[in-house]
Amino acid sequence: MVGPEHFDYVEAPVPAPADGEILVRNLYISLDPAMRGWLNDAKSYVPPVGIGEVMRAMSVARVVTSRHPKFAEGDIVSGIFGVQDYAVSDGKGVVKVDPGLAPLPRYLGTLGMPGMTAYFGLLDIGKPQPGQTVVVSGATGAVGQVVGQIARIKGCRVVGIAGGPEKCRHATEVLGYDACIDYKHEDVKAALRRHCPDGIDVYFDNVGGEILDAVLTRLAMHARIVICGAISQYNSSDVQGPKNYLSLLVHRASMTGMVVFDYVSRYGDAARDLAEWMADGKLQSREDVVEGLENFPSALLKLFSGDNFGKLVLKVAE
Repeated sequence: MVGPEHFDYVEAPVPAPADGEILVRNLYISLDPAMRGWLNDAKSYVPPVGIGEVMRAMSVARVVTSRHPKFAEGDIVSGIFGVQDYAVSDGKGVVKVDPGLAPLPRYLGTLGMPGMTAYFGLLDIGKPQPGQTVVVSGATGAVGQVVGQIARIKGCRVVGIAGGPEKCRHATEVLGYDACIDYKHEDVKAALRRHCPDGIDVYFDNVGGEILDAVLTRLAMHARIVICGAISQYNSSDVQGPKNYLSLLVHRASMTGMVVFDYVSRYGDAARDLAEWMADGKLQSREDVVEGLENFPSALLKLFSGDNFGKLVLKVAE
C-alpha cells in the first residue's frame, strides 16, 4: 500500500516558460487508481513515474504566463501537469475548458478522462443493446457512475456493485441503477443470481479479484466484459487472476482490456455527447474534493480504502 512515506513534499522556485511554453497554476488535481500502477517499475501503457520525479496527474489549471500562440493568460486548461502548484508545459495534450459550463472538478471526472473511459469502454467494447443487462463494479466511482448512467440512457437494465448502503442508495436513487449490490454486506453471487436472472450481457470491471470471479458465473451467451481496472489488486504482489475464465468459453463471451488514450482522436465526439446528456439532466455527477496539496498522499489512500464517494479530486487553489 502506498503511503505518505513514499513521497517528498518540497519547495522549489516557480519555473519560467520559454518560447512556445505556458506556465500554469494548478487549481484541481485528479486522483485516480491508475496512479498506483504508474509507481510500478513494470511494462505498461505509459512509463512509470521515476524516483525523484513529480508525481504524474491530470489537473485543471489557470494559465499564469503564456509564450505560446494558442493560449492566453487567464485561460482555464486541462492537461497532465503533475501534483504540484505550478507547471510549465509546451501545450501538447493541453485543452481549454469553459468554467461557465460546469464546475471545474467535473472536467476531471464526468467531462474528463473518467467520462471518456466510461463512454468508449461501454459503447465501443461493451456494445450494450436495449433491454440487455449491464453490471458495473465500482458503481459510484468516477468511471462507474458514468458507465451506469450511459447504459441506462441506452435502454439497458443496470445493476451496480458498490461498498456500503449509502453508495448503493446513491446508485439507485440518484444515478438511476435498477439495483445495486453492497459487496461489503451481501453475498455477491447470490445477489447477482437474484438481480440478473437471465444472465449478464455486459460487465464493466473496475475492481477485478473476487467480484470478477462472481460475475463470470452469471454470464449470458456472447457476453462482453470490459476490463477497465482492477483496484482490488493494485497493491498486491501476487495478483489474483480470474478462476472462472472457462465461463468465457462456455458462453462464447469476450474479455477485453481498454485504455482511454487509444481513443484520443474521438474525444470530441464523447465530450459532445456527455455534455449534451448532462445539459438534458440525463447524466448526474458527484465529486469528492479534498483540499491542500500537502494532503495528496493521504487523499490517494481513499481510493484503496473505498472512502471516496464519486470522483476524487484535490483542490490546490481558487
